Amino acid sequence: MKFSFLMSEVFSGLRRNISLIVSVVLVTFVSLMFVGAAALLQMQIGGMKDYWYDKVQVAVFLCPADSEAPTCSEGEASDEQKAQIEAALNSPDLADYVEEVHFEDRATAHRLFQEQFEGTSLEGTVPEDQMQESYRVGLVDAEQYGIIKEYFSATPGVEEVVDQNRLLDQLFRVLNIATAVAVGIAVIMLVCAVVLIATTIRLSAFTRRRETGIMRLVGASNLFIQLPFVLEGVLAAALGGLLSGIVLGAGVHFGVTGWLQPRMAGVSLVGLGDVALVTPGLILVGIVMAGVSSALTLRRYMKV
Repeated sequence: MKFSFLMSEVFSGLRRNISLIVSVVLVTFVSLMFVGAAALLQMQIGGMKDYWYDKVQVAVFLCPADSEAPTCSEGEASDEQKAQIEAALNSPDLADYVEEVHFEDRATAHRLFQEQFEGTSLEGTVPEDQMQESYRVGLVDAEQYGIIKEYFSATPGVEEVVDQNRLLDQLFRVLNIATAVAVGIAVIMLVCAVVLIATTIRLSAFTRRRETGIMRLVGASNLFIQLPFVLEGVLAAALGGLLSGIVLGAGVHFGVTGWLQPRMAGVSLVGLGDVALVTPGLILVGIVMAGVSSALTLRRYMKV
């Protein structure tokens, strides 16, 4: 089989079915773009988990003057209660669970609040004297939060114990739902792409049935006859995969790196390097999908 003859047959088929080939490219492009988006989103979720779960703390909030919590019946946490709480956090009983402890007074809490909401409508809405003092506890194992909560649940001077992991879990739950939606749409689009590829190859084979009949009469093998049709689908799907990688790269470059990253300077977001890792996989998925679909379609056609 001469390579030049094979490629001439492939490009001849592409020219004859240009509209269908463009449809295959577009459907493959859209479906693989959703696959790539889901992959990038999962990479981002993994990176954010590694970053945030190492930084989250348990906050032991002390009683303010107007609290109605049973442990705050004596009013605002006294210096004696603070000393007892700090001693408990540094006691041998919690040594295996607590990695570090630091006290956050009203001034510090107010400064952090202002920094966090700088430039938003919340900036300056809470005066310093209304901020709540707390002990910030870093845990050896973030999943051991329940031990700290139970230990201080009835301690005088402690209004509430809050685990920041719960807030992150809600965020990651939403992101995982978004990933599942992207995967679901991708699966539907991939099925559409497979059906369209099969239809395109079938029509391409039908329009060239005279040529293939002559080739069969002169003793050409099934592989020799089928390969140009398979390559048509593979090239179209590979082009769709490449386009999906290019569009994802543009989206990440302008949307994530260019716009979102400066606004989330402390968080490492996905970049073009991650897109470069995902794109070959998208092209490979397109090639396999088109190759299998074309081969199965032509097996039935060759039996006619």
